[in-house]
Parts: sequence; C-alpha cells; structure tokens
Amino acid sequence: MIIEKIFFNLIAIALFTIIFMKLIHKNDTSYIVILILEFIGITINFIELFLKVPLNAFFRVLLYFLAVLIPLWVLWLEYFKKMNFPEFFHLIVAKILVKRGLQEQAKIKMTNFLNRNPNSQVAHKFMAQCYEKEQNYEAAISEYRKVTELNRNDLDAAYSLASMLNKNKQNDQAAEVLQEILRRKPEDEKITNLLGDIYFEQEKYKEAASLYMTALRYHPGSYELYYSLGMVYTMINDFSRAKEFYEKAAKINSMNFHTKLSLGQIALAYGDLEEAEKYFMQGIKSEETEAGSYYYLSKIAILKGDEEKATNYMKVAVNLEPQNYKYLQKDPIFTPIRQEIPKPEKIEKQEREEVQKETDEEMKQIIQEDEREKPTKEKEKKVFRHLFKTNLLMENLSKEDLMMMRNKREKQKMQEKEQKQQEQE
Repeated sequence: MIIEKIFFNLIAIALFTIIFMKLIHKNDTSYIVILILEFIGITINFIELFLKVPLNAFFRVLLYFLAVLIPLWVLWLEYFKKMNFPEFFHLIVAKILVKRGLQEQAKIKMTNFLNRNPNSQVAHKFMAQCYEKEQNYEAAISEYRKVTELNRNDLDAAYSLASMLNKNKQNDQAAEVLQEILRRKPEDEKITNLLGDIYFEQEKYKEAASLYMTALRYHPGSYELYYSLGMVYTMINDFSRAKEFYEKAAKINSMNFHTKLSLGQIALAYGDLEEAEKYFMQGIKSEETEAGSYYYLSKIAILKGDEEKATNYMKVAVNLEPQNYKYLQKDPIFTPIRQEIPKPEKIEKQEREEVQKETDEEMKQIIQEDEREKPTKEKEKKVFRHLFKTNLLMENLSKEDLMMMRNKREKQKMQEKEQKQQEQE
C-alpha cells in the first residue's frame, strides 16, 4: 500500500510538472484544464493520507483517472498521434457550442485561437465550414484557401474550395482547382461530377463529354456518369448518342425516372409514339417526374386521336403541377381538349397579379420557369427545357420531314440489330 502511494505520487507529480511546462512553453490556457483535473486527483490522495481513511473503489479509480490517465492521454495524443492538444481542445469546445446552437460564440473562440495560432489547418477548416453553412461564400473561400496553402495534400479542402468558388459564380477558378485535383486523383468521381457540372454551366459540352468518358474507365458502372453523358449529348442535339447513354443509365438504376422522362421526350421528338408512351408510363411512378409524364401522355393520346384519354391525362398533369396549364394554352396540339381543362386557382392568382402578354417572349419565359420535373440539379432543368423546346420545334415540321427522320431512325435500328447478330455469331 505504501509503495503504491509513493509510486502514485511520483507519477502524478511528474505528469503535473510536464503539463505545467507545456503550459509555459506554448502559452496556451487549454492545459490549465488538465492541470486542474490533476490537482483534484492529487488532492484526493493527500486527503486520504492526511485523514488516514482508506478510499472506496470509486474514489480510488477517480484519482487515478484525474491525476494519471488524463495527462497520459494528452501526452499520447501529442507524441504518438502527432496532434496539437490546444488545437484539439478548442475544436471540441467549438463543436459543442455549435451543437448547442451557439455558432457565433464558437466562431469567436476559434478566431481567438487563430490569432495565437495562425497556421492551424484544423481551425481554418472549422471556420470555413461555419461560413459555408451561413452561405458566406467569400469568407469560406478565404478560409479554404488558407487550408490548401498550409497543406497542398488536403484534397478534401481543395474540393470544398472549388465547390465554394462554383457557388460564388467563380467557375473559371473552380475549374482550375478541380483540374489540378484530377491530375493527382483521376479516379475521383465526385470531383469529375463537379467539374462536369461547371463545364455544363459554361456550355462546354465537348469538354464535359470528354471528361465523363475518361471517368468511365475508372467507374464503368456509374449511373451518374452515363446519365450526365446523356444530358451532354442532348444539349448538342445528338439524340441518338444521348438515348444510348440514357438507356445505359436506366439499366444501372431502373428506379431513377429522370432517364425515363428524357428517353420519352427523345422518342416523342422522333415520332415514335409507342416507345415514348412506354417511358412516360414508367415516369408516372415517380413524384419528381409524374406531372411531366402525364403531360406528355396527354399529347400522345391527342396524336392517337383519343381525346377522352388525353383530357384525363391533362387534368392529372395540371392538378399535379399548375404550370402545365400554361403549356396547354400555348401548345396548339391541345386545341381539341383545351376547353375541358379547368384553370387552376394558382394560375388565376398569377394572372390577377400580372398582365400576361401573348408574345414569343412570354413563351420563352414560361419555358425558362418550368418546374414540372422538379429536378435535383440545375443541369437537369436545362436539359428538360431543351427537350421541351425540341418537341415544340418538331411539331412544326412537315410530315415529310418527320417521315425522313423516322426512316433514318428505323435504318439505324436495323444496323444496330445486324451488328448485334454479327457479334453473337
């Protein structure tokens, strides 16, 4: 028992001295917390010696925990895990403050720490994440830049920097950062997708296609890459290749119905009503594509001469998305059923608030404001609008034009069929 006491006191005092010296050397009050805990443990031990009353198991474990285990843990973090304890301590406190909804206090605490430790990557990253949540992109960009300058190998911080630059409409700089990351990590699909989105925004469709095709070498089973390729080729009006990639995407993820809606639009543009109807019938299974699918099913029913079915489909489409009523009014193909569709209250309210002008500019605005599909990405909206306008243009083509396009499509199908047979042989 006496040997244990001597051993405990020597270890506890030695650890107290080491932590105290760290406090003096680094001039950081974080160590005071550890010193206080050690002091409490040592005090409990001296009380036992002074009163000569044996401690129960709880207090004995407590004094070892406070006076020995905690300081040993701090030294283990610093010497073996190469962590800076003050940095670790301030980060934990700041995260606790954030969880309690005290983000401003957390930022103040971390800013004070940065004033004493301007090269702390952890602190700069924490501040960047705080600004990112606040959508203060300029401040977030500044902090992420500091992180990447302090550590060139922190590719996660570089990606976050590029993401903030993209959201702050600094796409050229974002692309430069992402290109540099891809040179070092070409297999990263997340980086590829963000860079592809930027190319898409800049209408650099060929660059985007090349980027996605390169990424397929590393991720041959990626739904996102095939779907993105479909969207890219849609925007350059290569609907044949777009269809090819949409179909590959649909095989990988049959439960994502955006591909089905796009495939239906392409089929409708080519005048293939049966194939278009098949895809739109699948599209009604998803809340995101349901309204658009019913709209196009109504159009197909009109083309087939079934006005009753077209009316029923359009009523559902307008009920799901009132904006479809405007499309109904502007598209001459719906003239036979237009009077059968009641005007939604939402549209009546909009018409009361502003005077609608029957001009080409109004039609352009309606297309730009289309939210029928409710897509998760801005580029999906862009592709949907492009296909919508393509279908409007197709309706103005002569029967001879449509027949020529259908013949070309049938010829292409025959060539693909022959090629498959040759491959099987």
